[in-house]
Amino acid sequence: MKKAVVAAIGLLASRAAPALAADLPARTYTKAPSMVAAVYDWSGFYLGINAGGATSRDCYTITSVADAAVTPNSEGCHNATGGLAGGQIGYRWQSASWVFGVEAQGDWAGLKGSNASLTAIIPYTNQTKIDAIGLFTAQVGYTWNNALWYVKGGAAVTDNSYSSFFPVGNVFAAAGVPFNQVTDTRWGGTVGTGIEFGFAPNWSVAAEYDHLFMGNPNVTFPASAVAVTRSDNIRQSVDMGTARLNYRFGGPVIAKY
Repeated sequence: MKKAVVAAIGLLASRAAPALAADLPARTYTKAPSMVAAVYDWSGFYLGINAGGATSRDCYTITSVADAAVTPNSEGCHNATGGLAGGQIGYRWQSASWVFGVEAQGDWAGLKGSNASLTAIIPYTNQTKIDAIGLFTAQVGYTWNNALWYVKGGAAVTDNSYSSFFPVGNVFAAAGVPFNQVTDTRWGGTVGTGIEFGFAPNWSVAAEYDHLFMGNPNVTFPASAVAVTRSDNIRQSVDMGTARLNYRFGGPVIAKY
């Protein structure tokens, strides 16, 4: 009897299995997701810091003495060199692989240099100091994902002080004490280029070179207790190189399928 029951159950199960299988839905297959490539986005406002070095070429040409014009005569040139540090703020927008932007940069500078005047009867030294440099520029660049090469151009400003002193003390003044000195803030132009790398979604580092064309305005040294007024055309140009660190307040790295 038991054997007959077991056989009957087995027969029913074998007949029901195909019917149950027919009622089950067909198995579906999903396509594996495609590869995703990360694309660096340079758009947005950014704020950063920079530091580096610079050299300024300053050439003096005397044009008047005691308010009387004289035949222009070169007093010679010197390089004012030193370090600089500061910050920058700007905005960029990206269109395909092209990047456009505007930026303002300000730097404290410690540039200093001098030379002996070529015109003096009593030998004296002309000295130039640059205390600050500012740049206001537009940019255009080309990007290879997180690498950006750009060129820039615009306006530049330098804060300068000029002085003349005797290298050896005499009856007029002690050695190294200016007998003529004046300051000026001059505007000019600048061009530059740089390469920048994004190493995180909002962080980037760059190396940049800039050349400043600061012209040759006439600068008048006021009279002092031991010297009359004199005027010089002082031609100035500046070459500066900086390392930069920027933080961008823009969108994150985006995905491209």
